[in-house]
Amino acid sequence: MNLNNTLNVYFIGIGGIGMSALARYFHSIGKSVSGYDKTRTNLTDALEVTGIKVHFNDAVESIDEKYLDPKTTLIVYTPAVPKTHSELNYFRNNGFYVVKRSEILGLITQNTFCLAVAGTHGKTTTTSILGHIMKVCNVPLTAFLGGISENYNSNLILNGDEVSVVEADEFDRSFLTLSPDLACITSMDADHLDIYGDASELIKSFEDFSKKLKPNGKLFVRNGLPLKGITYGIEDDSDYTAQNIKIENGAYVFDVKTPNTVLKQVQFSLPGRHNLSNALIALAMAVEYGVPTPQLAKALASYKGVKRRFTYQIKTEDLVFIDDYAHHPEEIKAVHQAVREMYPEDKVLAIFQPHLFSRTKDFGAEFGQSLSRFDEILLLDIYPARELPIEGVNSQWLLDQINNPKKELINKSEIIQKIKESKTKIILTIGAGDIGAEVQKIKEALVHEN
Repeated sequence: MNLNNTLNVYFIGIGGIGMSALARYFHSIGKSVSGYDKTRTNLTDALEVTGIKVHFNDAVESIDEKYLDPKTTLIVYTPAVPKTHSELNYFRNNGFYVVKRSEILGLITQNTFCLAVAGTHGKTTTTSILGHIMKVCNVPLTAFLGGISENYNSNLILNGDEVSVVEADEFDRSFLTLSPDLACITSMDADHLDIYGDASELIKSFEDFSKKLKPNGKLFVRNGLPLKGITYGIEDDSDYTAQNIKIENGAYVFDVKTPNTVLKQVQFSLPGRHNLSNALIALAMAVEYGVPTPQLAKALASYKGVKRRFTYQIKTEDLVFIDDYAHHPEEIKAVHQAVREMYPEDKVLAIFQPHLFSRTKDFGAEFGQSLSRFDEILLLDIYPARELPIEGVNSQWLLDQINNPKKELINKSEIIQKIKESKTKIILTIGAGDIGAEVQKIKEALVHEN
């Protein structure tokens, strides 16, 4: 399809983090953009502020007439939309060009120099670091992010159209629509087993992704993963490695050894070795693209993070409140490592909302082990997202697998009172569901209390 001939773009599921970035992109290049979503959110509100019309009832009559011409309108949908969706079926049955979000991302990036970030963890942070440092170094890029960048208060970074920076999402094998020039794989832990069936199929999909590189493309892999490529790692023998790591004033200071040089005294403000690894691979990809290393080091120091990725909501001498999107046992371990590294002497209360019945079932024991590391645990009901309940899989079942005397199953309405009763200095909210909507309420209550 020739996107230049498209006048209008209509999104079904426009409020998703990846979908809204695409909507912003098409709006920025002069297309008429509109869409449907199930519920009003901060993301849909932000789209409407830019002039993008959104409606919230699944009804063809609610769609502006100009989007009903199949010759001039492209339809983009998310796989999260049910197959019974009346708008989706109308477009499919009436000659419209209807594509998944991943397919349109593949089309957009086809004619650019594409840098793609793949992995079961770390995609959003790495993509956001990479987009930021390359924009600061004035690379003519568009970066599509799976989260809201603190530096730009957006999930889209616009600085030109010669280069694209994208997340290569393994969910639903979406990343196989991409053909990157430079790609990295940050991790290959088992996840999305509702899609893949078992871990070996997930690993095979990453192998397939590694073969999608354009001719003369380069693949970066975290040291230890079972794929060949340019390696990166922390304090090891990788091609790119972080060395002489120190913590100064709550930030990392370290050296980066590249195949050709050593970059001294690089600064990075996000806590956690997992985030240090994300910063390292972003630097490595930018170096291989051709950005001078001294410029990159300066750009990295100005990186502020992604909302809901170890985001400080309160940071005082007496109270610290951090919010994080972690929803896999390995991600929870990474958050625990980060908070212990920054606050080794303080007790930590974690409030966790499991995401998906299938993921909870597949990793119940691993969730139990990772959550047991905190001093106190408050567990919420499972957020179902796109799923129906699975018999015998619930938060009480998960709570029973947590080996910690200070654990409790609670409702969202009880969170603030339970935090106040706890008296711990470090408060963590963790999860990918609607726990994020509680963060501002918790922050306001705790600020008022203190």
